[in-house]
Amino acid sequence: MLQKKGRPVSHSTTGQIPTMKNVPIYEALAQAFAAEGVDTHFTLMGDGNMHWASAMKNLDGMASFSARHEHCACAMAMGYHLATGKVGVASVTCGPGFTQITTALTVAARGRIPLVVFAGEAPINAKWYNQAFDQPPLAAATGAHYISAHSVQRMYQYVREAFYVARHEHKPVVLGVPYDLQKQPLPDLGEYQPSCAVLPARRPIPPDAAQIDALVAKLSQARCPIVLAGRGVMRAGAAREVEELAERCGALLATTLLARGMFDHNPFSIGIAGGFARDIAHELGMQCDLVIAIGTSLNYYTVDGGNMFPKAEVVQIDTEPVGLNNGLKTADLYLRADAKLAAAAALEVLRARGKTSASIRSAELARRISDEPADAAQFPLEPGLLDPRRAIDELDRVIPKDYDSVSGSGHQSYFHSTMRGRRPENYHAIRDFGAIGNGISFAIGVAAAKNNGKVVLFEGDGSLLMHIQ
Repeated sequence: MLQKKGRPVSHSTTGQIPTMKNVPIYEALAQAFAAEGVDTHFTLMGDGNMHWASAMKNLDGMASFSARHEHCACAMAMGYHLATGKVGVASVTCGPGFTQITTALTVAARGRIPLVVFAGEAPINAKWYNQAFDQPPLAAATGAHYISAHSVQRMYQYVREAFYVARHEHKPVVLGVPYDLQKQPLPDLGEYQPSCAVLPARRPIPPDAAQIDALVAKLSQARCPIVLAGRGVMRAGAAREVEELAERCGALLATTLLARGMFDHNPFSIGIAGGFARDIAHELGMQCDLVIAIGTSLNYYTVDGGNMFPKAEVVQIDTEPVGLNNGLKTADLYLRADAKLAAAAALEVLRARGKTSASIRSAELARRISDEPADAAQFPLEPGLLDPRRAIDELDRVIPKDYDSVSGSGHQSYFHSTMRGRRPENYHAIRDFGAIGNGISFAIGVAAAKNNGKVVLFEGDGSLLMHIQ
C-alpha cells in the first residue's frame, strides 16, 4: 500500500475553499473533498479516476492508499470509518472498475456506513467507449445512492450532496463523473460551501415520562431482568448510566457483538447476547423474564433468531425503534429516546420507588460468570491441530488490551469474540451482508486511521487468501 503527501494548498478555516475558475474540474473536486474534512482516501486508479486521484494525493496532508482491487479500496474506507467515525472515501474507475465494488457497496448500505466513492464514468461526449456501463442501476441495487455529475455548473453541488447524504442518511454514495468532463476548466462557481453548513443539528431525544413509568413498573416486578446494550449506548456516552440502572434494579448486563467488552469489568456482565453468547449467557437467557434493550436494533443475530430470550418481555429504547427487524418482532414496549437520557430518567424513578423484585444476582453466579469457559463442548481433535478456543485464550493473554481488533466474517469469527477485558471502541466488525474476503481490507483501513501499529486481524484462511494471491 502506498502513502504519500504533496504540495500545500490553502483552505479557509470554515471548510470553504476560495473561488476557483479555469482550473481542471478534477482539481476543483479534489479541493472540495478536502473542504469536507477528508484527509485520507483509498483508491485503485484507472482512466476514469486517475486525474482526480492524483490531485487528491498532491493535496497537503492528504494520505493516499493504493489498493490492488477496487473492492478492497472501498472496504479499506469502511474500516477507516469504523476507527474514526468519519466518512470513508474511496475512488475507482468506470465500467469494470465500478462493477467490482458492488459487494462492498451492499455491505456499506446494510451496515449504514457513510461512504463516498468517486467513480469515473465513460466519456459523456464519446461515440463509443469500451468500458461504458450503466452504473446507476447497479448502484441502486446495492442500496447505495448514486449521483450522476453531468453538469459542469453543478459540480460543487454534487460533492456537497454526496457528503450530505452519506452523513445524514448513513449510507454509501457514489459520485459518478464522466472522464472527459473532469478535464474541462471549472467555470466561476464561487466558494464551495461544505455539507456541514446544511446538516440539521441532531439533538438527544428525551424520553416520554409515561413510558419511563411503564418501564420502571416492569423492572420493579422482574425476577431475572437483563439490560442489553448496543452501540447506541456507546455513541450516546451512556455506559455509566446504563450500568447504574442495572445495578439499581438488580439486572444482569449483556451487550451486542459490536459493543463487546463494554461491561466486562462488572461481575454480573454475561457478555455477548445472541448466536455468539457464552454457555452461561444462553442458560440465563432462558431464565430471563425482562430484557431492557438500549441502543440496539435487536437484529436476528442478537436475539439468536428468537431463541436467546424465549420467555422474556422486551423493552426497546432507541432513537429509531422498529417493530419488525429481520422478520422478527423486536419488542413489547418501544421508547424512542436517547440512551443516556432514558437510562438516567429510569434510574431517577427507580431510586424514588425503592426495592425491586430481582433475585438473580448472587456470589455463586458471579463466580460462574468469571470461571466457566465460554464454550465447554468437547470434541476430538485430529493430530497436529489446535483447539481454536484454547488458541484464542492464549492470544487473549498475550495481545495487549489497548490493541484494535478487526474481525473478518465467516464461521471463524466466533472464536475471538470470547476475548474479554477490551474496550468496545477498539473492536471492529462488519457482518451485515455475510460477505467474506473483507477482513484484511477492513484492518488496513483501521490501521491507516490509527497509525500506531496496534491493530490485529482475526480472519479465516480462505477469506484471507481471497485478497492475498
